[in-house]
Amino acid sequence: MDRTNQKALLAELTSLLTKGNAHATFEEAIDGLTPKTWNQRVPDVPYTIWQLVEHLRIAQWDIVEFSIDAEHESPEFPEGYWPAPNATADEEQWQAALDHIRQQRQRFLHLLHAPGTDLLAPIPHGTGQTILREALLIADHNAYHIGEIVLLRRLLKDW
Repeated sequence: MDRTNQKALLAELTSLLTKGNAHATFEEAIDGLTPKTWNQRVPDVPYTIWQLVEHLRIAQWDIVEFSIDAEHESPEFPEGYWPAPNATADEEQWQAALDHIRQQRQRFLHLLHAPGTDLLAPIPHGTGQTILREALLIADHNAYHIGEIVLLRRLLKDW
């Protein structure tokens, strides 16, 4: 890929990972939430907003670590990617999860923009994955669950 096309692709990937484009951003989806709301259950929904945020944190962390560290071991699937079904969070846990999500996003953006990063080269310790694929995976997975957060907020009359 020539330098001009790579710069354009990096700009698009950065936008995809940081902006809402066609949907709410992560920051917009969580803005103004309180412990009462993020821990509140909605009938027939298997998780709370807090549990979705924690799932996003774990999954994004796993993808970033896999992309960077050949020694990384992923959690067991699917149970390792979700908090306990009855888990709740206080303000400190909530803020720590949000900070971790933002830090991991920034780590991945640094990897994307690192001079030696070849977006299309297979990750050496993977099974054919590329950094481009991992960027799209983060964006797709996050967008899906951000939509669920917005829906839960609507059902809780908090959107």
